[in-house]
Amino acid sequence: MPTEIISSAAPVSPAHPAALNWVASGPKRLWIDGQWQEATSGRQIESINPETETTLTSIADANASDIDRAVTAARRAFESPAWSSITPHQRTFFLLKIADIVEAHGEELATIETLDNGMPLWYSTASVRAVVEQFRYYAGWPTKIFGSTNPSAPNILNYTLREPVGVCGQIVAWNVPLVMSAMKIATALACGNTVVLKPAELASLSTLRLAELIEQTDLPPGVVNIVTGLGSGAGSAIAAHPGIDKIAFTGSTAVGKQIMRAAADNMKKVTLELGGKSPNIIFPDADIDQALDFAVRSFCGNSGQVCSASTRVLVHQDMHDEIAARVATMAASYKVGSPFAADTKLGPLVSAIQRDRVMGYVEAGKRGGATLNFGGERVGSQGYFVQPTVFSNVDNSMTIGREEIFGPVVSIIPFRDEEDAIRKANDTTYGLAGAVWTRDISRAHRVVRAMKAGRVWINSYGDADPVMAFGGYKQSGLGREYGQESIEAYTQVKSVWARL
Repeated sequence: MPTEIISSAAPVSPAHPAALNWVASGPKRLWIDGQWQEATSGRQIESINPETETTLTSIADANASDIDRAVTAARRAFESPAWSSITPHQRTFFLLKIADIVEAHGEELATIETLDNGMPLWYSTASVRAVVEQFRYYAGWPTKIFGSTNPSAPNILNYTLREPVGVCGQIVAWNVPLVMSAMKIATALACGNTVVLKPAELASLSTLRLAELIEQTDLPPGVVNIVTGLGSGAGSAIAAHPGIDKIAFTGSTAVGKQIMRAAADNMKKVTLELGGKSPNIIFPDADIDQALDFAVRSFCGNSGQVCSASTRVLVHQDMHDEIAARVATMAASYKVGSPFAADTKLGPLVSAIQRDRVMGYVEAGKRGGATLNFGGERVGSQGYFVQPTVFSNVDNSMTIGREEIFGPVVSIIPFRDEEDAIRKANDTTYGLAGAVWTRDISRAHRVVRAMKAGRVWINSYGDADPVMAFGGYKQSGLGREYGQESIEAYTQVKSVWARL
């Protein structure tokens, strides 16, 4: 597999030097109450470049006392007239200003994301465009959050108010950190809430730079607070803090369960976007070329570090061997290399731990009896690079067919007929996403109705828009991000009964 590496120090865009200078400007602190503050403990966490395995900088390691300071600031801001009494139009104004300043610094943010996370620069550039779209989408919501008037007797006025929840604790994962941070911040602000957000310790830098940009919009102090640190420290403190009214978490199912238990103590509202093992059903009458193009792009995208990736490709048993060979050939053409090279398709995984975890699943696939059609090896001696890996003759009893790998590994699973395809697609503890490929419109909608997943595509995979709700069935989570459903998750209803 080609392993050409371009040094991350080599500028590839006008904004590249600015990003490098920002990263190298010193240890990063916590953004609390409109000020940059040191962690109480003074501890720092190294931020590692996954391409070179070298230290980029360090970030503050917040503990429970730091979280308490951030929650206090967020509560004060929530109750202050400077935020609570502004008009919906003014909230729209702030969200549009954030969108504009992110757009103006888009190349810099994309470069920081690539340095910290390892995603190809073209991927992080697209992610920043999505961030801008998110803030502009949610900027339209403040003036459209309605209550209702209920039918009542002539001498009664019965109506509802939809109000902000309060202080929102938000914890995001490391795979697309800026997109997830923006999604959560924008929704909370559109509804009039305040935020204490913890980015993942493996990829916090782009979110910290976002905080600096938000600072320039004159948003009232304490409305947005960014606290970095370990999940076991800062994350646990957010989940358990009695002053937080809502938790929004993106990450693993195991951690999501821990957060639910911690949130029960003060009955926080909880939304969880968790793991997936998403089925992608390709029927023989589909446009096979297009279906396979989307399938390979999906499981290789961001080096497979996407919760809704197409990791189980279900194909008719008569086409299984042919499709497995084609997918292997297509995956072999995907270049693994420096995320700053324009033709790179897969950059490094985010960390050594994640690389070793993925390689452990590759070995499990071999031991479990699946056919390895391509890949399954590390790439190069430096960086956390792994080949795209294609297994066929997989069934749902195998570890690789059952557990979320979060790497560029796909399982091709044969089915007999439509009923068998649906059964195998739903034979999972997850239910985040799925797809069906067919020219039969009746079949397409039958299968969509039968699939137990929160987001499903017909003759496509992975397309997204802020208007389209995102979330999972079963152990893939609770609640929804994006769309009207996300507004409901960040507001609460007050009923009013007035005797006239």
